[in-house]
Amino acid sequence: MKSFAKKQPGFLLAIVLFVLMLLLNPLGLNAMASKVLAIAFFMITLWVTEALAMPIVALIPLVLFPLMKICKVDEAAAPYANPVVFLFMGGFMIGLAIEKWNLHKRIALNIIKLTGTSGNKIILGFIIAAGFLSMWLSNTATTMMMFPIAMSVIVAIEQNYKGNGNVNNLAICLLLAIAYASNFGGIATIIGTPPNVAFVGFLEKKYNYHFQFIDWMMLCLPIALLLMFCLYFIMTRWLFKNNIQNNETTANLISYELQQMGKISPPEKRVLVIFIFTAFLWITKDLLNTKEFQQAISFHYYNTAFFKLDDTMIAILGALLLFITPSNSLIPETKQLLEWHDTRKMAWGILLLFGGGISLANQLEKAGLIQQLGSWMANYAGTNLLLLILVVTIISIFISEVMSNVAQVIVFAPVVVSIADAMHINPLMLGIPMTLAASCASMLPMGTPPNAIVFASGKLKLGDMVKAGFIMNIIATILIALFSYYLLPMIVPTIK
Repeated sequence: MKSFAKKQPGFLLAIVLFVLMLLLNPLGLNAMASKVLAIAFFMITLWVTEALAMPIVALIPLVLFPLMKICKVDEAAAPYANPVVFLFMGGFMIGLAIEKWNLHKRIALNIIKLTGTSGNKIILGFIIAAGFLSMWLSNTATTMMMFPIAMSVIVAIEQNYKGNGNVNNLAICLLLAIAYASNFGGIATIIGTPPNVAFVGFLEKKYNYHFQFIDWMMLCLPIALLLMFCLYFIMTRWLFKNNIQNNETTANLISYELQQMGKISPPEKRVLVIFIFTAFLWITKDLLNTKEFQQAISFHYYNTAFFKLDDTMIAILGALLLFITPSNSLIPETKQLLEWHDTRKMAWGILLLFGGGISLANQLEKAGLIQQLGSWMANYAGTNLLLLILVVTIISIFISEVMSNVAQVIVFAPVVVSIADAMHINPLMLGIPMTLAASCASMLPMGTPPNAIVFASGKLKLGDMVKAGFIMNIIATILIALFSYYLLPMIVPTIK
């Protein structure tokens, strides 16, 4: 965390840029657009330099927009109640329940037990566990859950391993694998990582387009699986060979941890059932919403569909069930699976960040700035769609190394879809690769929260992360660009 002295230059730079944009108006914009752009420079500079906490920066529109007569306070505040905010809130609450009752630990340990205890198999087990969990939880939460388990395995091997393998390489590989698998797994579902949610919310507002949960998975799950396969192969066979064979100490540690946990408890079972039920609704929502299905289950009593589920409703339903369901019916005065005080651990700041980012994007669009930028860039983008997708992906993945991926998507989503609109192509062809690439930054600790968490272990050198991360960035860029170009048009319709 930066000290106040280290934050001061960033804060001063933001103020200077804000004042210069207002006084000089270098782009020759009208008064309203000039004010909005000045606020955008102010907020983005604070985000990039981390001069203020990101959620605090996200509150700036509530003050400056009304103060500078850009819009009324109720218009500035409306995006903070966007349905996407509640979608992510529901996902957070489900993640809290899984963590509270240690279901994540049981899942992870059982996967490792199945894959085996040799160095490479341990790494594979953690990649599978982290990748699967981050599909449904945030990549940050997944890494925080997996990190202590990985550290316990590393310490046990360091203290007890007597063979000729490279324990240091195992430690480096395991920690990087957790961070990268959490990032890659998160892109597989809409709720897996905040940038996905932010982009889907933007699409809903701008185009009134509801991106289907299953459509996202059909496109992004194959990308995530291929990225995790490449991650395993590159880390274990090329960059950080460990040559550690099956290890009895590690096997005993895994067995001991599972033994200590005992049989799956009633609260774990109930959380698991609610989790599976929620995931089932997300995946089958389109079928459940059809008139034919609803007529069938109502024995044709209704001539039309009588309910319509969406992802936000399902997420909040899952959260409500956790607050309603008792943890153990056999124990008098039992508590619910999730209680309000549990939400103290929830990342409320992320929810504010969504609202502030959407509020800023609204005014940028309203002032005509996004459309002007999109038209200008389209004039120089060329006509080769695959090359354009590749350029957008490269820019996105490397910018996210130094900028918050959520803030990046919030700022750049209007830009790339405006380019697409100006070129008369499907906005998803540029928006999806931009969004996915924002979650795949692998070179620097500040690229994503999972990178920062594992780097804080003290067992990683920056050179290790940069070397492995650069290779994974290149692979991610190629896979995302190719899948977006060839597969996306087959899955989702063109939106306008």
